[in-house]
Amino acid sequence: MSAELGGPTGLQGKLSQWLRGRRPKDATGDGGREDLLLAAAAVGLPLAPAAHPAGYRCSCDRVGCPTPARHPVSFAWQTQSTTDRAQIERWARHQPQANFITATGMVHDVLDVPVEAGREALERLLGAGIEVGPVAESGDGRLLFFTLTRGTPEDEDEWWPCELDCHPETMDEHPGLRWHCRGSYVLVPPAQLPGEGQTVHWVRGLEHPLPDPLSLLETLTDACARHVGEEPDHVSAAWPLRRH
Repeated sequence: MSAELGGPTGLQGKLSQWLRGRRPKDATGDGGREDLLLAAAAVGLPLAPAAHPAGYRCSCDRVGCPTPARHPVSFAWQTQSTTDRAQIERWARHQPQANFITATGMVHDVLDVPVEAGREALERLLGAGIEVGPVAESGDGRLLFFTLTRGTPEDEDEWWPCELDCHPETMDEHPGLRWHCRGSYVLVPPAQLPGEGQTVHWVRGLEHPLPDPLSLLETLTDACARHVGEEPDHVSAAWPLRRH
């Protein structure tokens, strides 16, 4: 992986440096797609090409693909993911329809919640003066909160699972919170989903520093519990596990 690790100040410094030297918007004629991808890489989000819509189907060859336009192209996506500007430019220009995923658990994690619960939580967090980082909305009804990673703790006996209540292909069956960390990924904006006007886009942009996920977790868990009509389980809900 070519992603460089660092704290929020270092990541935001990379973004500021990149913004100062970037080309005018839409210089490549792609609606600003390449610029948005390069901005994500500039703050350390490792990217890799993903499938894209082919009508109402997926561009991959899999019959009945369970996650159309929402999965990496290569099985080697974890090692392929990079922040290298030249490589991302080549991918973006040679694969003009491709979506991109960002591999979580190296620089950033993503807290993935139903859109209604996410909007409620976002309003509460901002009202309480809590720092909220970049947030993306997916046309399939999810809100993605980008945070610093807790997936590579100094103590390797302590770890955070990326599979909380579902696999990517069973997301529709599990409306609660999912914590994407090591071994997981999400689509990074801009991305297109099957269906007219279905996209993944930024609600809050990459200029916002990545927060610690634990600062958002309780509010997100409470909102998700209300969304599914249950009381939150603060003991088991998305909480760090420790091997014994």
